[in-house]
Formats: sequence, structure tokens, C-alpha cells
Amino acid sequence: MNHHDTSQPEPAEHRRFRAYLSALEQVTDADESGLVSEVLDDPDRTMAQSAVTRHLDRRATDLHHGPDYEPWAASMAQVVIGHPFLARRLQEWTLFRAITLSQSWSTDALLGSSDWLQLKAATAANTDAVELLAEHGRTKRIRRLSRTNPSVKTQARWREAPAPGSQS
Repeated sequence: MNHHDTSQPEPAEHRRFRAYLSALEQVTDADESGLVSEVLDDPDRTMAQSAVTRHLDRRATDLHHGPDYEPWAASMAQVVIGHPFLARRLQEWTLFRAITLSQSWSTDALLGSSDWLQLKAATAANTDAVELLAEHGRTKRIRRLSRTNPSVKTQARWREAPAPGSQS
């Protein structure tokens, strides 16, 4: 089988996915909720949610440090209410925003979050979040990434700690 054979027509959902991504990149703020709703009405639910996830991630990356994030997130929350994965992703962006802006956030919320958010938080500059994840992160990768976070001065403590049973 030749994987580079272009004689096979591209599946319709692939064309729609690319078209959705393009439209979402160009949508105005006023039309964003309507377009996201339209994308989520696509019969291929997995493809539609993937396109919207990319859009949410792109927009949240651009907005999470500023004041425009909160009204945008509230608007998107209304649109994704019937889509648990997307609603959770938006909630996790809001938690990440709180962590990065040193606002109030819950340790239980961070420890109960997805690997995706824990990995993002492990690279943040919030010492409390990084130290929490260095000790209690869900995976070895998250704990290791937290312990070696260059923006937090805790990595020396992890490297210099004596091994159990050794002399200090």
C-alpha cells in the first residue's frame, strides 16, 4: 500500500475540519459563538470537537493573561455546555489563568485536573503549583517536569535531598 497515493479522494470530514479551522481563525468576536455552535452541530462529533478544542486552545492562549479572557470564557461556556470535554477544557484554562496570574485557585482542582493541565502548570512560574505537582503530580513526567522547572528555584532542593537511608 502506497501511503503517498493521491488517487484516493480526501474524506469529506477532513475537508470540513480544515475549513472549520480556517473559519475559526478568521471569525470576529461578535460571530464567534455562532460559528462554534455551527461547528459543534456537524454530524461528525469527534471531528467537530477536535476543531473547537484547537480553537479554544488558540484563543485561550491569546487571551488568558488579559481582561478579555473572562467575558470570552463565559461566552464559550454557554456554547460548549452540552460537550463535557470542551467544558472541562475551558474550566482548566480558567484554572491555568488563575495559576499563572497568581489568583486564588484550589489545590484539589489542580490535582484533579487532566494531565494536559498538569503539564501546562508544571511549566508555569507559580511556585506553589509547581511544588505541588513536583510532589503530587499524576505522572512521573509531570513530577519530573515540575522538579526541573527553570523559572522556580525548587529544583536544587530536589537534586540535593539525600537518598533515604543515606548520611546527610
